[in-house]
Amino acid sequence: MTGAVPAVVSRAALTLAGVQARTACRLSARSRTAVYRTGLADGRSVVIKLYAATARRNASTESAAIRAVVGHVPVPAVIGYGHVPGHEATAFITSDLGPLTLGSAMRSGRVSDERALKDLAGLLERLHRAPVQPRAPRRPFYEQVASLGRRCPPSSLDRIGPALAAIADASHTALVWCHGDLHGDNVVLARPQAVRHLVDFTDAAVGPRESDVAQTLVMADALSPLRARTVTDAYPLALDHHLLAAWAVFHTTRSWAHSSPGDDRALWEHRLDDLSRRTPHLFRTRRPERTRR
Repeated sequence: MTGAVPAVVSRAALTLAGVQARTACRLSARSRTAVYRTGLADGRSVVIKLYAATARRNASTESAAIRAVVGHVPVPAVIGYGHVPGHEATAFITSDLGPLTLGSAMRSGRVSDERALKDLAGLLERLHRAPVQPRAPRRPFYEQVASLGRRCPPSSLDRIGPALAAIADASHTALVWCHGDLHGDNVVLARPQAVRHLVDFTDAAVGPRESDVAQTLVMADALSPLRARTVTDAYPLALDHHLLAAWAVFHTTRSWAHSSPGDDRALWEHRLDDLSRRTPHLFRTRRPERTRR
């Protein structure tokens, strides 16, 4: 939606970019973030992401992640980051790469599904080669499990107990910068050469590469053996495939836990059932109760 420039967007532009905002088009609005394509008085177009006070850590992480990986994978230029005076929000301002995403190009037929999966794999490989600094933000696995446990019943966690154990036992895994939410709509094709750029590092953190590759398989609907191989064959870094499968179970369960009742929930339940058939060793089989005679 386009209209009057919201006061918080205007203040963010003036404070962090040093230029007055002339226009603002809201691209998305969620519970803790809102994103605006903003036209500045000097003719530039920028993207302003506003984080609520409860998501300030995510804002800091996104800024740190993009600055850490620039030079290794194409990302938007960071223009400004910080608290918006007079508001509770934190703003993150980047260059505007345009509206065309890999996802929209795939849906319109401009990019084939196979090409899109290979592009995602290539971007992951470049991202995962970026050096990790000792103080880079991390999200321990126990925190992720605790977060999932707040959204689903204990029986759901018990069902994927073997997958959780496989992840927890893999302490030797090398750590990389993980995007945390890579799919076609978080890749922008910047004109004129349609260079693929990674955007939206809200969920970025340092972690095992298998977690990030598995998250992409889940979000790109590439869990079937053929589609998964398209991604992993195009990803040249070494992967522990047992760990990759365990992370796929975890991320699919998390997507199920965050899904809406109805068709969306049924979709994720179906995908979990498919995984349980393909990788039964990562699920705990419910044993029928014995009846006393």
